[in-house]
Amino acid sequence: MSNLFDSDSPTNLAEYSVSELSGSIKRTVETAFDQVRVRGEISGYRGPHSSGHAYFALKDDRARIDAVIWKGTFSRLKFRPEEGMEVIATGKVTTFPGSSKYQIVIETLEPAGAGALMALIEERKRKLGAEGLFDAARKKRLPFMPEVIGVVTSPTGAVIRDILHRISDRFPVHVLVWPVKVQGEGAGDEVANAIRGFNALERGGGIARPDVLIVARGGGSLEDLWSFNDEIVVRAAAESQIPLISAVGHETDWTLIDYAADVRAPTPTGAAEMAVPVKAELEAQAAALTARLQGCMNRQMDQRRQSVRALMRALPSLDQLLALPRRRFDEAAAGLGRGLALNTINKRRGFERVTAHLRPDVLSNRIAERRQLLSERMARAERTVERLLDRSKSRIDRAEAILASLPTRLKTQTDRGRERLGNLTRHADTAIRHQLTRARAELSAQDRVLQSLSYKNVLKRGYAVIRDEDNRPVSQAAALSAGMGIAIEFADGRVGAMTTEGGAPPAGAKKRSVKLADPTKQGSLF
Repeated sequence: MSNLFDSDSPTNLAEYSVSELSGSIKRTVETAFDQVRVRGEISGYRGPHSSGHAYFALKDDRARIDAVIWKGTFSRLKFRPEEGMEVIATGKVTTFPGSSKYQIVIETLEPAGAGALMALIEERKRKLGAEGLFDAARKKRLPFMPEVIGVVTSPTGAVIRDILHRISDRFPVHVLVWPVKVQGEGAGDEVANAIRGFNALERGGGIARPDVLIVARGGGSLEDLWSFNDEIVVRAAAESQIPLISAVGHETDWTLIDYAADVRAPTPTGAAEMAVPVKAELEAQAAALTARLQGCMNRQMDQRRQSVRALMRALPSLDQLLALPRRRFDEAAAGLGRGLALNTINKRRGFERVTAHLRPDVLSNRIAERRQLLSERMARAERTVERLLDRSKSRIDRAEAILASLPTRLKTQTDRGRERLGNLTRHADTAIRHQLTRARAELSAQDRVLQSLSYKNVLKRGYAVIRDEDNRPVSQAAALSAGMGIAIEFADGRVGAMTTEGGAPPAGAKKRSVKLADPTKQGSLF
């Protein structure tokens, strides 16, 4: 500060520097407005800065004041500021000397009454409902008997203990708990991530995929339940492929997740009761159904047994069924002898009638008839031959006439034939050369295949073929006996040999010569 009694000053007013004046104003404002509560509408909110601080303004219909929420305070807020929300901010007023502006540093922030929150909820409800997230047609049915239940809630509250206790009493199943915050900053993000995380699990993986999800929280004020009104939570619940039960608050508490969930439970305990049936009731129902089924089977068996007995009484006895066939059999057996005698007599009479017709005069007459018939046929054949000879003579005459004019015609046809024959000869020579070329190529290929498959290539590697006396290949030792002549074929020729059984052939055994086949004729190994 400059001297107050400076002789150069035209007045007695004190002289300040810009920094001194700004600092004095800052101290004055902070002292006068150390703790204030300001009601206004949030304006210009764009979310937290990259540094974690939030900058925006509070306004009403006549004025506007800048506001800031430092990073540490922002993480402790129960509500996330939103553009257009009417709030009550508590903090202190300070100045920013660098630009001669004043602002309020907010320490706590709360909505300006339940009416504003309800209006915000209603607006968000209309927006999400227009997108179809609350439609009843998209809601899924809960499984009757789930094997795994996923619970999204706080791991330290009484809610998870109530759910586990109720499930254990009714029908014990495997429960997976995804721990999350259920109020405060970041609670909505954690709940949404938990729902999407359960849906991302694969069936048959290391962690079992739940058959039903429960999102639960105990009761509280509208501010305490505000995280379950976040748009990200509602969208995650609507997108869930796993059936989801919402159990947030008490029976009178409603949040937006209740509309997006497949089923809304009044309490977390009620959600556990909806998720699983009562095991004792199922066992009793199964026992009752088993007893009814056994009774029905017994009654049906009794009815079938009575029906069979009634049918048996209606059937005739065995003697009654066999009486008529027996009588027929006896009558047929009694008449069999008479029938054979009558049949013999009838056959004899027929033979006698045929014999009566076999007389010499009858045979002579039939021979004469046959000879006459043969003579007539020979006469007709002679006349036919004569007619054919006449026709042939006529054709020969016509042919002689044609032959007379034949030299001229033959010369013309011969010239044409020679020309055509020359063309055909040239074509034939070309075709024969091509055919011979293809045949030589095919023969060479077949010869190569034959050489590759020939057993003589095997003989060249040191093997031999044994043949018996009939020049047939022998593949087993059991086919040979002692003293039997064999032929052994090597790659360079054949030799004869005599089989033994571990020694020389028996004395007196007659040696039989082995007839060797022509080595040029290849035998078959197969």
